Amino acid sequence: MTTPLWCLLGFAMWTLAVVVVGIGTPRVSMVLAGKARPNEFRADVPHGSDLYRRTMRAHANCVENLPIFGAIVLTAAVAGADTLRMDRLAVAVLLARIAQTITHVSSGRSLVVNVRFGFFLVQIASFVAMVVEIGRRT
Repeated sequence: MTTPLWCLLGFAMWTLAVVVVGIGTPRVSMVLAGKARPNEFRADVPHGSDLYRRTMRAHANCVENLPIFGAIVLTAAVAGADTLRMDRLAVAVLLARIAQTITHVSSGRSLVVNVRFGFFLVQIASFVAMVVEIGRRT
């Protein structure tokens, strides 16, 4: 299996970890403690702490970007674009995604939001560079 495919799997597992640890665990705990009913977690109504809401948005960001990364990595695999540059770009995407999630969850302060945006830009630039690399190899 190629490095980009491993990174895609890592991205998917990171997305799963964010939902299980950051969203599922607090919800299940509240339900088991009798502090909430299972049907109280409506998506269209803000609920929970600021940390919980930031985690929800960070998870949504992961879900939004996973298909893009997946499409690029799978296209590269099918096209045989297995290069050191692709490996490095895929690792950059995964590390930037993890860093973006951590900064997103950590704070909503302006400076932290700017840092988080920097990690997002790394991912976008890496996506574009990966597509260019695919084009060069096919």
